Amino acid sequence: MSTTSTKLDPAVVRVAIALLVGGIAVIFDSTIVAVALHELAHDLDADVSLIQWVSTGYLLALGVTLPLVGWLQSRLGGKRLWMIALTVFLLGSVLCATAWNAESLIGFRVLQGIGGGAMMPLLTTMIMQAARGQNIGRLMATVALPTALGPILGPVIGGLILGVADWRWLFLVNIPLCLMGLFLAWRMLPADRPVPRVKLDIVGFLLLSPALVALLWGLSNVSGDGGFTRLDVLAPLIGGAALLVSFVFWALHRRGAAIVDLAVLRRRPTWSASALMFLSGASLYGAMLLLPLFFQEIRGSDALGAGLLLIPQGVGSLLSRTMAGRLLDRIGGRIVALIGFVVVAAATIPFAFADADTPVWLLMGALFVRGLGMGVVFIPLMAVAFIGLEHDEVPHASIVTRIAQQVGGSLGVALLAVILTTSAVAAGSTVAGFQTAFWWTVGFSVLSIAVAFVLPGRPPAAPEAPATEELVAEAAG
Repeated sequence: MSTTSTKLDPAVVRVAIALLVGGIAVIFDSTIVAVALHELAHDLDADVSLIQWVSTGYLLALGVTLPLVGWLQSRLGGKRLWMIALTVFLLGSVLCATAWNAESLIGFRVLQGIGGGAMMPLLTTMIMQAARGQNIGRLMATVALPTALGPILGPVIGGLILGVADWRWLFLVNIPLCLMGLFLAWRMLPADRPVPRVKLDIVGFLLLSPALVALLWGLSNVSGDGGFTRLDVLAPLIGGAALLVSFVFWALHRRGAAIVDLAVLRRRPTWSASALMFLSGASLYGAMLLLPLFFQEIRGSDALGAGLLLIPQGVGSLLSRTMAGRLLDRIGGRIVALIGFVVVAAATIPFAFADADTPVWLLMGALFVRGLGMGVVFIPLMAVAFIGLEHDEVPHASIVTRIAQQVGGSLGVALLAVILTTSAVAAGSTVAGFQTAFWWTVGFSVLSIAVAFVLPGRPPAAPEAPATEELVAEAAG
């Protein structure tokens, strides 16, 4: 049966709703907290270098947890693991709101990151396993919405909270979402059978988790003086790369017994989508660093004002998402991604000429169009990787794509931070530095256009999905 002629299975929709209600708190959390670092430093009497670990510690906890998700799902079952991870995130949120100094807040953020690090790949895995290849584009148009809007609307929400309440409410707002998510997960997620005999690949874990932590830590330090030449950048990047290469050889030797089975990368949809996720980090995620800084440093906006000015981009992303999902199911990821990256590149060009006197309506229009392109791009990036995978392969593909997205995004942010700083110094002008950095962003988008040609074309017709009653019976064993 063609994927374009069938409606979404109500059972799959229920799974998606249950997961998204709990997951949305995690998706928005990191960007909401990012706008509060200055206030946190003031209230907790900490210097900037220490308070930055509120974000860095959360990020590194994600790196530790990611490789374990597939094994934990096998041992505990997806529903049980989801509820445990959401409970850990909830506990971390409550504790963060009670933090008495910077050190305690950093520790509680790490706990939050452990829960969130398990939830994000698990969310994608459980939805894709429930869908069984049916209407992937339309489904991901819904699932990917909070992921895409988080970096755009998160600063706005954070700024609004700080404008009317104490910083502790940045964490307290997670509580109702987490509680509702737990209730819906208990009621709506199907129980799946754990596989208790699956052994943990200890060597693979001891190679991959430290590799991710080292890479993410090194990239988070790039924004300081010296950029990539700093010792606290070079040492972790070299060490992390060495560990990652060692894990690749180990995983190829262990094959299906590795903590993350790299055999999924033999499939063209998976490796091409993962590569594009990594390489597009600068064009998509790096620009999310530049845009609010541009409005603050060049246009004189405060943090909340800069966040509000980014709303047109979020609106554009929202409007194009449903269309992108339907196009993906009909014409395949290659053309959809190409269209999206072309629009993103074209809409970024006005910022490469912008200065303090550029009409704000022109920038708002460019942001709206850029949002349209981003909404189109995110769908194939998040959905194509799972085309043609077996049920047991989905968790491994989910982890691989999440790692590619996380490391690629961090690398993109680091690269553009260095480009912005060095260009501003070389030109003796902050405006010129931003213009150069935006031109680089356009260049990275053009590179992504070239890479998008390796994505698969029009998808084959998907097999008939089993009836809901069949799925329930299978889950019950």
